Amino acid sequence: MSKKTIVVVGAGLGLGNHVAERFAKEDFRVVLVARRSEALAEYQKDFEAKGYETSTIACDVTDAESVKNAFGKIHEEVGTPDVLVYNVGITTPDAQPLDESEVLRHFKADVLGAFSCIKAVATDEFAEKKGTILLTGGVAAVSPFPGYTCLAIDKAALRGLTLAMHNELDPKGIFVGTVMVCGVIGGNEHFAPANIAEKYWQMYQERKDWEVRYE
Repeated sequence: MSKKTIVVVGAGLGLGNHVAERFAKEDFRVVLVARRSEALAEYQKDFEAKGYETSTIACDVTDAESVKNAFGKIHEEVGTPDVLVYNVGITTPDAQPLDESEVLRHFKADVLGAFSCIKAVATDEFAEKKGTILLTGGVAAVSPFPGYTCLAIDKAALRGLTLAMHNELDPKGIFVGTVMVCGVIGGNEHFAPANIAEKYWQMYQERKDWEVRYE
């Protein structure tokens, strides 16, 4: 049986890499995707030192052509993946004063990038493998807090995108879901990235509810 592949878009020292490692522990091949090649090289070194088969691809998710090219490379190098995790999110406070260009900048990364990645991965081959797509959500989608208007807009939109894609792709055999993180990642032991990552693995195995909360 060939090794399964997980693609984590939004790799990083926080949640992204911990989700990737959780799957790597189950003998998944890992593809880490992020903007900066320098950071990706360090992540790959760390993963390979632990014995995990790893490759990396630099990609700007706000550029649809960059996303298309990245997934083209993934298909060339490792074939059709089994799991996509979209973990990109700008979680910094709003710029003051907040203007339309800033709202659009956040939206392109947090939501439009997710759509582009889903579009790129959800091929007939992915459906045949009963692929899984998991997106990192946040409680701001349903309970916004002051100073984070962009985050509230984007997490609400991402939640809607997840449900829409779940309903559209489920009949084809593709599971789409979101983990709503109801706290600050790394804010305390309970919200440690490794603990949250366990929820992604659970969701992948169960393929049941389109949304689960980590709270």
